[in-house]
Amino acid sequence: MANGPRIAIDAMGGDIGPAVMIAGMARARRRDKSLRFELFGDESKIAPELEKHRPLVEAVTIHHTTDAIESSEKPSQAIRRAKTTSMGLAINAVKTGAADAALSGGNTGALMAMSKLALRTMPGIDRPALAALLPTLGNTDCVMLDLGANTECDAQNLVQFAVMGSAYARTVLSLSKPRVKLLNIGTEELKGTGELKKAAALLREADYLPFRFEGFTEGDRLSRGDVDVVVTDGFSGNIALKTAEGTARFVTDLLRRAFTSSLRSKAGFALSKPALNLLKVHLDPNNHNGAVFLGLNGLVVKSHGGANYKGVANAINVASSMVRNDITRKIGEDLDNFRAHTFSDEAAE
Repeated sequence: MANGPRIAIDAMGGDIGPAVMIAGMARARRRDKSLRFELFGDESKIAPELEKHRPLVEAVTIHHTTDAIESSEKPSQAIRRAKTTSMGLAINAVKTGAADAALSGGNTGALMAMSKLALRTMPGIDRPALAALLPTLGNTDCVMLDLGANTECDAQNLVQFAVMGSAYARTVLSLSKPRVKLLNIGTEELKGTGELKKAAALLREADYLPFRFEGFTEGDRLSRGDVDVVVTDGFSGNIALKTAEGTARFVTDLLRRAFTSSLRSKAGFALSKPALNLLKVHLDPNNHNGAVFLGLNGLVVKSHGGANYKGVANAINVASSMVRNDITRKIGEDLDNFRAHTFSDEAAE
């Protein structure tokens, strides 16, 4: 990594394809001249887009393939074409060491399945998790996981998610000791499933790890800024995420409708425009783009399929930040520490 992080990009993933991916790469490299890219996809579609961003050309190596994963393709089908598709080849570049991280805006299920098969899970991790940043009223965003990779989780899975999520928060949010909470239907210790209660007990005992476990949180507190890492199973996490995104769109659409309902409202809009622009920036999913598969022997980032070039650039920034901060090593060290304490406690009994 002498010349900076090298990111493998699935150029054919996402709703728009090479145009938005390459524009995002160009924006990311304007911020960080050390970035290098391994670009996988149809060269006949990639080359014209690269011509629009000439300064980027020197940092890109194109790997031609016309084979791409469809958005509706089942993971089991995608795995069979891992060696020929732009997504599969980008992941394989991480496996072989040709790239430090891979990024795709394509089919999430296929990306997870191929990543897990190619990179395997880290020692001490039963299942990888999908983590992302959510906007809050606090000074920093909030890390939430799992967001859909695992619909059912036991207590050990949740504890592992907490370890991985806190390492991610320390890396991306620069927090020395993140506040961790489990998503639950109430904050009282007696509420929740047996697995949640068991996970909470294990996390309370793990005070030697570099995070502060602060019990349970409810869905209406996710955006308040009083937690840095929210841990849940993928079923609940995905529902919570989609609900939050839908609520954000509802609020912005409602405000737009209110401010265009009359001449007086339009005048009010003119006066309120600076504050509304700030709200728009805060709620724009492109400013929080870049979900991460944690727990693999390699880094893979999922960009939202509908992200614009700013969103793609943000996802690239997430990938490069994780590479520079060696998040895989941090997760491994925390897991080793947890296992060592758990083993010693069991031996003492």
